Amino acid sequence: MENIFKAYDIRGKVGSELSDEVLEKIGKAFADFLPNEGTVAVGRDMRPDSKNLADNLIKGLVAQGRDVIDIGEVTSDMIYFATGSLKLAGGAMITASHNPGEYNGIKLCREEAKPIGEESGLFDIRDAVISSSFKASSKTGTVSQKDVSEAWVEHVLNFIDSSSLRPLKIAVDAGNGMAGKIFPEIEPYLPFEVEEMYFELDGTFPNHIANPLEEKNIVDIKKKIKDMSLDAGIAFDGDGDRAVLIDEQGEALSGTVMTALLSEYFLKENPGSTVLYNAICGLAAKDTIEKNGGKAFRTRVGHSFIKSDMRKYGAIFAGEHSGHYYFKDNFMADSGLIAAIIGLYILSSSKMPLSKLVEPFRKAYCSIQETNFEIEDKSTIISKIADEFKEFPQNDLDGLTVNFDGGWLNVRPSNTEPLIRLNAEADKKELLNKFVDKVNLIINKNI
Repeated sequence: MENIFKAYDIRGKVGSELSDEVLEKIGKAFADFLPNEGTVAVGRDMRPDSKNLADNLIKGLVAQGRDVIDIGEVTSDMIYFATGSLKLAGGAMITASHNPGEYNGIKLCREEAKPIGEESGLFDIRDAVISSSFKASSKTGTVSQKDVSEAWVEHVLNFIDSSSLRPLKIAVDAGNGMAGKIFPEIEPYLPFEVEEMYFELDGTFPNHIANPLEEKNIVDIKKKIKDMSLDAGIAFDGDGDRAVLIDEQGEALSGTVMTALLSEYFLKENPGSTVLYNAICGLAAKDTIEKNGGKAFRTRVGHSFIKSDMRKYGAIFAGEHSGHYYFKDNFMADSGLIAAIIGLYILSSSKMPLSKLVEPFRKAYCSIQETNFEIEDKSTIISKIADEFKEFPQNDLDGLTVNFDGGWLNVRPSNTEPLIRLNAEADKKELLNKFVDKVNLIINKNI
């Protein structure tokens, strides 16, 4: 049971790891953990077993005296919105995001959509579940239903001036995930012609895994954009909290490029504000923040760290290379839909195609795709890499980052798997290859 509790959420195979009994216990432990009295929101994705899991989680919550608002099938960002906007004690989302169909999971938050992760209570919940240690409750909570879709769409549109949008032709690939239910709710407010792709809710993912960061999963939408000469496209992940914007040439905007684009937007609206970027975002993000008069702050990878740092530094916006984007006016929480709608608004406000708009962010540096190495003794390998590059400035904010003239590299251990992840970037391809080859050599000699 212990292994289902990850760094940022709960994930496991349905039945063997996530049983009715386990979900009820998690509900009880979550109810006891929440620091504020009051109601809890529960939402779920479209997987065949998500409703049953949600029902059992709710059973545990009400057994501990918590009233529950069941908001039904929603995107993960809507549970954060419901928790924050309704001033609730916490929220729970039944989802395994883009994981294969046999998996499911739970994302938890407390009041004001504050995250619950390994360093902010998730492992306390784990320990209570394992030991079945729950508080005595003198009452049973109630369950009510609420549809927050209309309020959510209104909230998303508050990030732009929708009255000034010009018509665009776009494709949207929901990947048979929750965006297929929510995006049609916002379409009537947008002057866009939308080519809907895989909007049918189906947690078995019959067309492709709903993970838009993998190139193989955006082949269809890229072809659609080029074949129909569309202005842009959006590909969502399974639970809808990540969105990848794709330009008119069929090229996806990386997390770094999107962070730079949105940073520029927010800093024009809020001069001098602080913007966060995570440890593996490219230098184009930092450069753009500083060029636009913002205060750039580098943070660890992972939503719980970023949300905490946003509150600590009063950041207006934060971006992750993995495609998560966080907004101060969204309770510091991430949202794929908000990011995508702002990106389309920026395109709509420009006379240039999207590829030209983001060209300055793309051309300054070259980088590698994140590379994973299967390694059991992660700390030893990272120490050897640090020693090999000891003449260069280093920091250990998130794994090991080595800064060299014209670029950087980062090696960090996975929180949940025996993996080391390598990211690197440089202003010249030859320089990038030189440093990446050296890291590869060190790793291959020691595994």
